[in-house]
Amino acid sequence: MMLPYQVKARTRALLRCESGTSLVEFAIVLPFLALLLLGLIDFGRYTYDGILAANAARAAVQYGAQNLQKAADVPGMKAAAVADAGSLSGLTVTPNGYCSVSGSNGSCTTSGAVAYVQATATGLFYPLIKYPGLPSQVAVTGYALMRVENQ
Repeated sequence: MMLPYQVKARTRALLRCESGTSLVEFAIVLPFLALLLLGLIDFGRYTYDGILAANAARAAVQYGAQNLQKAADVPGMKAAAVADAGSLSGLTVTPNGYCSVSGSNGSCTTSGAVAYVQATATGLFYPLIKYPGLPSQVAVTGYALMRVENQ
């Protein structure tokens, strides 16, 4: 049996003991570090999906910019964008062409008209986890414009 002064001394020694303090601090900080790491991974994935959308739009206009016949081939431009999109989900591509006469929009039959093809590719990004205050899916968009070569 311990004497009362021994109990007080032992209690004081236990209160001054610092072993395990860093483990408790790490356990408190670990969820924040994990959330930060997941946020960085999701940001990188979002950026990658944005690059995929931009590349898909560029593939569509590259197909359409070959000549005037390909510039009018909307299904062909969409197929080129889908083939280049890779793992981007929910891809929608809206290609269209227009002509410019002396810097303003005009008819392609006018002499001196320059034909252009443009495309917008939009896909969906889904984060790894649902963050409070953020939507469960985010649209990523890519845009490209190119002059038609053989006119």
